[in-house]
Amino acid sequence: MTEPTPTAAELDPEDAKLITLARSSRARNATAEGAAVRDETGRTYVATTVDLPSLKLSALQAAVAAAVSSGAEVLEAAVVVGAATELSPADAAVTRDLKTATVVLSGPDGTPASITRA
Repeated sequence: MTEPTPTAAELDPEDAKLITLARSSRARNATAEGAAVRDETGRTYVATTVDLPSLKLSALQAAVAAAVSSGAEVLEAAVVVGAATELSPADAAVTRDLKTATVVLSGPDGTPASITRA
């Protein structure tokens, strides 16, 4: 269910922290997207787009891979920072696979563009 987009000030503080982490990772690596996820135990994982000749992952796919490889089975929240206004089909599938409760898409400036809660 997609809700009216909250302002950054109205966003859950833990979700706002994910936006900050994703933005900083995106800026540090100068990539199109940054993502951060929080698992069921509160651990966070951050990643950016992977664009190698032999491997291509969205930032969300890379963050989820890091979470799953560390033992995460469910995600409380996922944030993607970039220009996208909706998740790609592959990213949407990844959030369903891990029963992600909240998905936030944010513009590069950190302003939430959409929030979806399962």
